[in-house]
Amino acid sequence: MKTFDREVAVGLTLILGAALLVYISLHLGNLGFGQTQGYTVQAEFPNAGGLQDGAPVELAGVEIGRVMGVTLTDTYNARITFRILPTVTLQEDSRAAIKSKGLIGERYVEIFPGKGTTPLVSGGTIRETEAPVDIQEVITKFIFGNIETDKDTSDEIQ
Repeated sequence: MKTFDREVAVGLTLILGAALLVYISLHLGNLGFGQTQGYTVQAEFPNAGGLQDGAPVELAGVEIGRVMGVTLTDTYNARITFRILPTVTLQEDSRAAIKSKGLIGERYVEIFPGKGTTPLVSGGTIRETEAPVDIQEVITKFIFGNIETDKDTSDEIQ
């Protein structure tokens, strides 16, 4: 009888420990089952620059939401849909930019608040966006300079 009681106690402890581990993982990862907290906002960019679903959305360095989807529009732009916390109110004239943490860090959406008084409604669109910087293009231009102007000036000298 004592062996059975110990087995039940150990089993219940293991189940409780696994449930606690799942809860902590979901809480720390800001995940959940069917969470619909907050409101959705969209923004269109010339390209997504490697932004993935689940990427953070930040305002003043504080995470205020997550990217819900990255899709292609009819005009070949990237439409980013993200969910914003219900405690954060964005204005209609807010701006959005795709940034990266460090040189090759993960991509995220940075929101710059607007100065207007009209709040952005759920399902609304942020009109002003900044395309992500292509670091390879910047490095290439820095190292090699503008090759086309170098060719033009060398032709004029001869």
